[in-house]
Amino acid sequence: MTAPPPSPKPAPTIASVAATLAALRARRPLVHNITNYVAMTVSANVLLSLGASPAMVHAGEEVEDFVGIADALVINIGTLSGPWIEAMLRAAAAADRLGKPWLLDPVAAGATRLRSDAALALLRLKPAVVRGNAGEIMALAGLAGAASTAAGAEASRGVDSLAGSEAAVAAAVALARQAGTVVALTGETDYVTDGTRLIAITGGHALMPLSTALGCALSAATGAFLAVAPPLDAAVAALAVYGAAGAVAGARCPGGAGHLPAELCDALLAMDEATLAAQAGLTEIAL
Repeated sequence: MTAPPPSPKPAPTIASVAATLAALRARRPLVHNITNYVAMTVSANVLLSLGASPAMVHAGEEVEDFVGIADALVINIGTLSGPWIEAMLRAAAAADRLGKPWLLDPVAAGATRLRSDAALALLRLKPAVVRGNAGEIMALAGLAGAASTAAGAEASRGVDSLAGSEAAVAAAVALARQAGTVVALTGETDYVTDGTRLIAITGGHALMPLSTALGCALSAATGAFLAVAPPLDAAVAALAVYGAAGAVAGARCPGGAGHLPAELCDALLAMDEATLAAQAGLTEIAL
C-alpha cells in the first residue's frame, strides 16, 4: 500500500506566536551578534526588551569560542572590513559545525563587490534564516543564481530598498529553495518562506523606515526566536511580534520617529497575546 501523504503543517496563528514569545522569555537565550556599529545599541536593547541576552562579539580571536556558548548567532554585514569578514566566516562555520542556528542579514548586498562576495560566502555556510528588505533579497537571489539579476540590480540604493516587498516574493521563494533556508522578506507587508510555504505578516508603522537600525534590530530579534523555534516558525513569530510592537510604538510618536526606538523597546517588553491579535495579522498563501 502507498503511504498517505503527510498531513499539512498547521498555519501559524497569533496564539502560536504568543506561545513562542513565552518560550523565549522563559529561556532567555544568549544571542551572539556580529553586527554593524550603527545597530549595536538598538539591537541590544531590543533583545533585552524581548527577554533575551545580547552579546556583541566580533573579534576573530574569540568568535568561535563564543558561538559555542551562545544559543544563536546573528551576522549583519552592514559595516564591513577585512577582519570582520574573516570573523563572520569563522563564526558561521562554527555555528554550522556545532549545530547552532544562525541568521544572515545581507545588508546592501549587490551594492559593491565586497559585500556581494561576503554575502555569497556566508550564504554557502547555511544560515537558518536570511532576513532582508526587497532590494537585498532580490540582489542576493540574483547573485546566488536563484533568480534573475535584472530586477535586483535596480531595487536598492545602499541599505534602502527601492522596491516593495511584494515585488521580491518570487525571488525570496527561489532563494529559499536554492539555498535551503528560510527567507524573511520585510517591507510594508512582511513575508516568510521556506520555498514550500509562504506566510504574509502585517503590522508595523510608516515611521519605522525613518529610524535607523530598526531593520538590523529585527534581525537580532529573529535570532532570539531561532533559539526556541524551528526557522520558519521563529521568523514568523519575530516579524509578528516586532510588527505589533512597531504599530504600538508608532502610535505613541505623533511628532516623528525620534523616540521610536525607545517606544519600540517598551512595546516589546509589554507585548502580550491581546496586543498581537490587535496589531498583527498572519495569512498563509498557497504557492
